[in-house]
Amino acid sequence: MIENVVSVDLPVGETMKIVRNRLQPMNLTGKEKRIGIVSGIYGDELEGQYVCYELIRRINARHDQLKGIVDLYPAINPLGIESISRKVPTFDVDMNRVFPGNESGDMAEHVAACLVDDLVGADICIDLHASDMFIREIPQVRLVNKENHQLLEYAKLLNVEFVWIHKSQTVLESTLVHTLNSLGVPALAIEMGVGSRITKEYGNQIVDGIFHLLSELGIWEGEVKETKRPIISTDGKVELVHANASGVFIPEVSHWNSIMAGDTIGNIIDPIQGKVLEHLVAPISGMVFSLREYPVVYEGSLIIRILGGVNS
Repeated sequence: MIENVVSVDLPVGETMKIVRNRLQPMNLTGKEKRIGIVSGIYGDELEGQYVCYELIRRINARHDQLKGIVDLYPAINPLGIESISRKVPTFDVDMNRVFPGNESGDMAEHVAACLVDDLVGADICIDLHASDMFIREIPQVRLVNKENHQLLEYAKLLNVEFVWIHKSQTVLESTLVHTLNSLGVPALAIEMGVGSRITKEYGNQIVDGIFHLLSELGIWEGEVKETKRPIISTDGKVELVHANASGVFIPEVSHWNSIMAGDTIGNIIDPIQGKVLEHLVAPISGMVFSLREYPVVYEGSLIIRILGGVNS
């Protein structure tokens, strides 16, 4: 059942609509649990588009196994998706920095407020993100260490490779996830892949994890695939490496592979002079869970994140 969550009139007679597809049992008892699946807050993050499609396809194939309500919001920033823009185009607004929003505010604030209002009362919400076009990420959940134990247990069900519990505020207060958790709706953000692309392997992995979560919540009674046990970041130390030179990054490592302290990460080269500007080496041993995807770098650009203390 596809319904409008909010409509906003645009210039030249157009209308922007945020839609929700609700999947529910044929006969409702009033006691069904409800999950919200949100995607497309950033217009260049397309990984969630495939996840929403595949969830709907699999549920509709065995609709008799559905015992709860699954609400899917594939595109919260449709203007950004249509124009391949990370932010809301024209207004240059970061959609994930305006929550909880304001019904009387500007377009982005109004949309944010209507979305939050629609999600309040859900038993859990999963916010699907990709990385931007510069960095490739393995499927992961990021939590702030002060967040509760229940969120960590939910995160373990989602078939991600890694749960990053960070001591600083990696989930900002103006995001959808922080807003929902503050309002009593358990919410988790999944990061995976790279911007402007769809990594089908990661999408299928996360779909399997969401079905595992649905099963644990009693929303799905069909068979679910066995999911992997994620690495929890407290098992190791996360080390970041940034560029100290501007040029073109040529990697010598592979994503989600192990690396030893002192191993070559790659070189930043100058294609005009034909020389190496910076030779990058790993500061610690561990796993490469974030890796520069877009080759052009500047001083300060993030090159790699290494999870220390674990090996493949």
